[in-house]
Amino acid sequence: MKIAVACDHGALDLKNKVKAHLEAAGHEVEDFGTHTLASCDYPDYAAPAARAVAEGKCDKGIVMCTTGIGVSVVANKIDGVRCALLHDLMTAKLTREHNDTNVMALGAGVVGEMLALQLVDTWLGTEFSHNERHQRRIDKVMALEG
Repeated sequence: MKIAVACDHGALDLKNKVKAHLEAAGHEVEDFGTHTLASCDYPDYAAPAARAVAEGKCDKGIVMCTTGIGVSVVANKIDGVRCALLHDLMTAKLTREHNDTNVMALGAGVVGEMLALQLVDTWLGTEFSHNERHQRRIDKVMALEG
């Protein structure tokens, strides 16, 4: 699976750990940055990663900042993206089963490395249920786009 990753300076360490974890699991990773601890603006990195998912250049995306809130807001502004901000394993599983999310957001200041990697594995390892009621709801959400 090809996975887009992106972060701002507040989540650089976590992004690098997530990236290494994904590559060790055999995934191809496209890293949209940032690559330094210099202060930067999260939309400059999260938006291109989310676009890569929406355009089908990447299968899934993982965006990160200190809280995960900013990058999740940015990702959800991109047509075709359904991004969930995750910090527990139940929602990591259910957002894939029920919402068929294609981007996940993490807050480096909210989740530690071990939980973050568990969230990544749970989210990537869970398939959409294809239940009619869930698909109907997703279709209604997607119809709200521009």
